[in-house]
Amino acid sequence: MDKNKIIEGVKKILEGIGTDLRAKDMVDTPRRVAQMYEEILSGEHKDGADEISVILEQEHDEIILIRDIPVQSLCEHHMVPFIGRAHVAYIPDKKITGLSKIARVVDVFSKRLQIQERLTTQIADAIVSKLSPKAVMVIIEAEHLCMTMRGVKKPGAKTVTSVVRGIFRSDSKARQEALSLINLKSC
Repeated sequence: MDKNKIIEGVKKILEGIGTDLRAKDMVDTPRRVAQMYEEILSGEHKDGADEISVILEQEHDEIILIRDIPVQSLCEHHMVPFIGRAHVAYIPDKKITGLSKIARVVDVFSKRLQIQERLTTQIADAIVSKLSPKAVMVIIEAEHLCMTMRGVKKPGAKTVTSVVRGIFRSDSKARQEALSLINLKSC
C-alpha cells in the first residue's frame, strides 16, 4: 500500500470540497486517513484461505457453526462501510479447523474493497479449498451505509447473501438444520 499516494489523494479530496488544510484540526487528517486505510484494507493482498489449517483429522459428520461473526468492510462502489455479521457452517469430511480460523477468514476477505456477494463466496470457497468438507454454508447480513447515508436513504435495511455448497445444497433437511441453528435466539 502506498501511503504517500493516499495522503496526496485525501488532500485533493479535501481541497475539492473546500476544506482549509492549514486548519489546526485538519493538518494531520490526510495522514490519519492513510493509516486508517492501511488498517481497514489490510486484507487487500492476502488470501483468506491461508488462515485455515487442519488441526484435527477425525470422524465428525455433524454441523460446526460459528455465527454472529462481526463483519466490517468497504463497499468498492462508494468506499463507505457495510457492517453486519457472518454465519459460517460446515460439515467436515475428517478435516476440522480451529474456530478462530473461520473468523480470521472472514476478517481477511472483509478487509479490502469488497462487495457482499463476493465476500460471501470467497469465505465459502476458502473453506472448501482447505478442508474439502461435506458441506459449507455462509450467510452474511449487513447494513450498507451507501444505502443509509446517500441515495435511497433507508437506514436499517439489511442485505442478506448466502452461499451453499455440498450437502447443504442437495439435502434440504441438512440445510434447514443449519438455518435453524443460525436462527437460534441467544441465551
